Amino acid sequence: MSKTPLITRAGYDALKAELDELWRRERPEVTKKVTWAASLGDRSENADYQYNKKRLREIDRRVRYLRKCLEYLKVVDYSPQQEGRVFFGAWVTVENDEGDTKRFRIVGYDEIFGRTDYISIDSPMARALLKKAVDDEAVVKTPKGDAVWYVVEINYEKPAEG
Repeated sequence: MSKTPLITRAGYDALKAELDELWRRERPEVTKKVTWAASLGDRSENADYQYNKKRLREIDRRVRYLRKCLEYLKVVDYSPQQEGRVFFGAWVTVENDEGDTKRFRIVGYDEIFGRTDYISIDSPMARALLKKAVDDEAVVKTPKGDAVWYVVEINYEKPAEG
């Protein structure tokens, strides 16, 4: 399954900030350390050289990924027409018959890492919730069978009034 190339404005800004941080601050710093460690001579036994060389490869890999990513991602901004229904970028609270509740935001694949309160637009839960309103029932296909969740609340982060 291919990833849907959508991202929230906040997610896009965060990836852009990460790219700037890596490229403008961290990479030049690590490059200096590699140059300094290399000037000390025997690189095979130089831990500073080896560690920083490895870190430089990691930075370069992430920079390439972010540059490619930021090119193809489509930013989805909040729109008043979304109110009352679940769409991309929504904060949704759901509950099942056992009384379990979950609250999460439906975002793009590149935004879910390091967050337990974000789910991908491509996830079965997000797919089942799209276009639902409060009190609607969403049937989520799971490996253990269908799970039924009810929409309790829908909110959107609105852009700051400028």
